[in-house]
Amino acid sequence: MARDPRSAFDRFLGTGLNELLAPGEGGDGLPEALALLRRAAEGVPAYGAMLNKAKISIAEIHDAADFAKLPLLNKENYVRRFPLEALVEGGDLAACDFFAVSSGSTGEPTLWPRGLHHEFPIAVRFEQVLRDSFRAHERKTLAVVCFALGSWVGGMYTTSCLRWVAAKGYPLLIVTPGNKIDEILRVVKRLAPDFEQTVLLGYPPFLKEVVDAGRGEKIDWGKFNVRLVTAGEVFSETWRDLVLERLEQDEGLNSITSLYGTADAGVLGNETPLSVAIRRFLSEKPEAAMALFGEERLPTLCQYDPTSRYFETVEGGTLAFSGDNGAPLIRYHIADQGGIYSFEAMRAKLADYQFDAEFAVAQAGLRARRQPFVFVFGRANFTLSFFGANIFPETISLALEKPSLSRWTTGKFVMEVKEGLADRPRFTVAVELADKENPDPTRIELAEREILDTLLTHNSEYANYVSKDDQRPVVTLWSKGHPDYFPVGVKHRYSRR
Repeated sequence: MARDPRSAFDRFLGTGLNELLAPGEGGDGLPEALALLRRAAEGVPAYGAMLNKAKISIAEIHDAADFAKLPLLNKENYVRRFPLEALVEGGDLAACDFFAVSSGSTGEPTLWPRGLHHEFPIAVRFEQVLRDSFRAHERKTLAVVCFALGSWVGGMYTTSCLRWVAAKGYPLLIVTPGNKIDEILRVVKRLAPDFEQTVLLGYPPFLKEVVDAGRGEKIDWGKFNVRLVTAGEVFSETWRDLVLERLEQDEGLNSITSLYGTADAGVLGNETPLSVAIRRFLSEKPEAAMALFGEERLPTLCQYDPTSRYFETVEGGTLAFSGDNGAPLIRYHIADQGGIYSFEAMRAKLADYQFDAEFAVAQAGLRARRQPFVFVFGRANFTLSFFGANIFPETISLALEKPSLSRWTTGKFVMEVKEGLADRPRFTVAVELADKENPDPTRIELAEREILDTLLTHNSEYANYVSKDDQRPVVTLWSKGHPDYFPVGVKHRYSRR
């Protein structure tokens, strides 16, 4: 990988997507990870100091088994332990030119430096989505960045990468209203009619709000051939179908694409037509999903380039990755529950259920790439425990996506286990109402029934660990944007402890 801005820019601009992705389709990424390890050990003061303290010599690291013996890094034992300049190559922050700030969803916000050359591998992820899923190399495309702007990573990083793709010759124009719904709708009304397709990029529940608000203003989304790029949250195939219906979009494999990204290292993987086809098949085959992922719920399923981000499954079924950034990260443990499959291993698993995902993609006139897969359930610390049963936000989302509830809710909620209600702990769910909707008591009863039914259907722990007297959740309904649970302008959290 080119390490200076000029050569990295020239390589990205001058190299076709197929050639950029080919190494990751044919290799496992270990040689690149070992090369990054050597650079970090020799040139990153913090990492060199950590290896010295652990009495580890990189001369003894030769293969994947050796690599797996290296210490796992995280914010506490590495990022916050050393001065910021000690985390970058050469110990000089001047080697970078930009700071991003994490959203602080797990604690205090963190500063992440990067240089221009660190953006191009991430721009390839956007190019893959735009080309393989949306055919943006053939269609005049309006990209509307709906992530928050400012110092937070999502909006600025996305905008930068989109500009690099446009510089490569794609007929792509970008507008950045940020997370202001009125401004998003204003630019869509004004600009979308002049384009062959419009791509909205943002967090899933927020983009659904945008779509619903546009419908309220009589925007005919079907006329604009709208596509979505989402990030930050797992969503169900029911949610995908619901939003596709509201967009009047019938291309299920290539209309909504999720990115797996972190502030720490940009976009790590992305949904592809192939991964979406697999996920949609598994949504109808829970026994197959359980066999593949070990869970009743569906994770986000992405493909990734192992030569850019080298993934491992580590302790407790969580993910670690290694990748080059402003602060190079070796075996960085992000605590996301999930795992990885090689392309061949995934294909063999699906063959057990007589499903040929490549054929399904080819039937849709799309391309399947032979990249490995990473699946992600999300952070373990967003899960609640109630009488020993783990409750996941995705299960509550499934309930709110039912037609009986989705007509008058936004899809946002906050789940809590509250002590002292009738002298027993109770599982509670605060639900956000759609704009101009009222907290009718009959709606509370309906929401409690639907959430309970979904929990009993999709969470065997809840059905078996929690007594029948305690199973029914306590639902409260809150106005849209209520500051107690749904403050505007900040990243939403789906659980509280």
